[in-house]
Parts: sequence; C-alpha cells; structure tokens
Amino acid sequence: MGIDPNFDRNREVVDEENGVEVWGPTEPPEQLGIHGTHVAVDYDICIADGACLDSCPVDVFTWVETPGHPQSDRKVEPSHEAQCIDCMLCVDICPVDAIDVDGSRT
Repeated sequence: MGIDPNFDRNREVVDEENGVEVWGPTEPPEQLGIHGTHVAVDYDICIADGACLDSCPVDVFTWVETPGHPQSDRKVEPSHEAQCIDCMLCVDICPVDAIDVDGSRT
C-alpha cells in the first residue's frame, strides 16, 4: 500500500524538520509520518533505495538519518520541494509508492 494521496486532508502537521512539514501520526523511531507537502515522502513506507534522489533533475531530495526505523536507517527528505518541477520521475520510479507530488498542495 502506497502513500495516502489525501494525507493533507486525513492527517495533521505535527512537526517541522529541516524546514519540511511532518504529517502525523509519529512515534519515533518506529513511526515517522509523511515528510513534505508539495513533494511528500511517507517515511514509514520508504525503503531508502535512493532511486528518487538519483532521478530528480532539480535535486529536491537529500539524505537524512533515521536510526532505529524498521525499514531503513536513512530516508530521502524533500528538503528542496519548492524547486520541484512536477515531472513525476520520483513518483514513477519509487518501487514502494512512498512519494506523492501535487503542486496544488503548498
């Protein structure tokens, strides 16, 4: 099951990390929520293979450490989501559907 495309209606912002909104619920280190709004990454689904980071033509993503998370000890943060050009390469390449891009969400 991939990221909830309606997370902005079904969840609340519970925190901010590195200038990126975090949508709950969260209970670190096991449950980390969704990071980002325009470009959103569900950290609880992300397996951190780096495909999105490598494919992004405008470098939206950066690595962040997530020690203790059951999926992986690092994740891709949409640190530069304002640079996103909505090409959807990251959405298409993610093997676990952990990313959603929607320019109407800001």
